[in-house]
Amino acid sequence: MTYRERVTPGWLTFLAAAMIVPAVIVVFLPINPIVGIILAIVSFAGLCLFLYNGSPIIEVDAKTLRVGSARVPLRDLGELEAFTDRAAAREQAGPKLDARAWTCLRGWAPQSARVEITDEHDPIPYWLFSTRDPEAVVAAIRSAKARLNS
Repeated sequence: MTYRERVTPGWLTFLAAAMIVPAVIVVFLPINPIVGIILAIVSFAGLCLFLYNGSPIIEVDAKTLRVGSARVPLRDLGELEAFTDRAAAREQAGPKLDARAWTCLRGWAPQSARVEITDEHDPIPYWLFSTRDPEAVVAAIRSAKARLNS
């Protein structure tokens, strides 16, 4: 494995998810406070588990780039770009986005990477995906491609 990253939400997202606890308790307080507390804790734990497991994993190995459940061979990758600036990443995901592109974007990770797909049989022109460290992803792909080509 050359590179691996799980694009998890930041702690503020989990803090916001904690607001489910008082909401569930308030709903169940007139019925049964103990049940309300138990359901609030279970609901918060389930929401945290959902957020964590729903976070895509980016992996670069000797032959493949994997983002979430999608995979592409390194030999089919062309130009690579890292968007470390929030404004540039937002522009790529908005006005400059090709409707045919494959995307895996998360609001809690404002940076992104763009990878051109050179397979002529693939209708997708490029992948655009969120990452916490776009320069490291691009460097890992370049390094793996260089080893593959040598």
